[in-house]
Amino acid sequence: MLRDMIHDVQAIAAEVIRKTGKDKPADAALREVLKQIKDLAPFDATEVAKTVFLYYRWHVWLREERGVENKMRLAIRLNQRFQANNTSVSLAELREKAVPAWTAAEMEVPDEWLLSLQREPKLWLRAKRGTADALAKTLFAAEVSPLLPEAILYRGEEDLFKTPEFHAGEFEIQDIASQLVGQLCAPQPGETWWDTCAGEGGKTLHLSDLMQNKGMLWASDRAEWRLTKLKRRAGRAKVFNYRSAHWDGGAKLPTKTKFDGVLVDAPCSGIGTWQRNPQARWTTEPNDVRELSEIQKKLLSHVAPSVKPGGKLIFSVCTLTRAETTEVVEHFNAKFSAEFEPLIWDAIKFENRTVASASQVTVWPQDLNGNGMFIAGWRRKRD
Repeated sequence: MLRDMIHDVQAIAAEVIRKTGKDKPADAALREVLKQIKDLAPFDATEVAKTVFLYYRWHVWLREERGVENKMRLAIRLNQRFQANNTSVSLAELREKAVPAWTAAEMEVPDEWLLSLQREPKLWLRAKRGTADALAKTLFAAEVSPLLPEAILYRGEEDLFKTPEFHAGEFEIQDIASQLVGQLCAPQPGETWWDTCAGEGGKTLHLSDLMQNKGMLWASDRAEWRLTKLKRRAGRAKVFNYRSAHWDGGAKLPTKTKFDGVLVDAPCSGIGTWQRNPQARWTTEPNDVRELSEIQKKLLSHVAPSVKPGGKLIFSVCTLTRAETTEVVEHFNAKFSAEFEPLIWDAIKFENRTVASASQVTVWPQDLNGNGMFIAGWRRKRD
């Protein structure tokens, strides 16, 4: 069946949608289907992905249509109208249909955020320190952000994974909000840092680059397969100042080392990624938010003793709910105020605002044209 779809982008996208459900995210179904079509051109594969995500971005608007194909075609028309004129959909309609009803009880729902959710996400790269301008000229269709020194907005259609620059480790695909986390950590060469929930290593590699590959960087995760991917990425990026360790997030830590800095990029509901991952809007539930909030509080409590006097503790999540952001900060402050004080950042610049003298910041997708993110920091008292 799939062989007959090779040049029919919409038919392939419909097959992906049929395989998608609560237990199988759209990106997993996408990989499964595309893997079966050996000679699909990269451009067509990109169009399949865009069509699938459009379907979920306009999901509630499609309920009156019958059949996946008809729903998909309507989603494409709605998107074309919205991209040409975002007033084609009223704010009241966006508030009703763009996000689940429970969202308003868990977080602020600004108009600009709702509008951002219906736009197609930007593709951000992180260049090696000091090479962004040269890399942007090499890749073409790319421009360096004026807000973060290594962030490059890529507008081209080339398969970046096949470029010589990627294989040489000259850049990583990393969202600009994720890059902001590393910049606010501000690790120095020769320091010792721990990325506690490293995943596949995006922030680990960034920390290493900021440390100029000097000092020691620990990376841990509860999933061994993610650490295996991190090892491959680190090899390509020529990152050598790290060691990895399995850690399930419990009270028993993987090392007794005391760190100059600890980053807790915690598991979260991912609401800040709903522009990039629209299917998650319809599978995430309020119970997920509450359960993850408790996990985040425990993670911070478990790692706090690993921070040296004068060292930093950074908490980040790609979500925007109060339970997973400010409530976690309040819980930590109540428990550890005798040992930690807020870490104050001088100024954090966004497209249309600047946050000054803050120890925590909510990054909305419209701030950087990237994911939503919450970041907070503390410094361990020296006495």
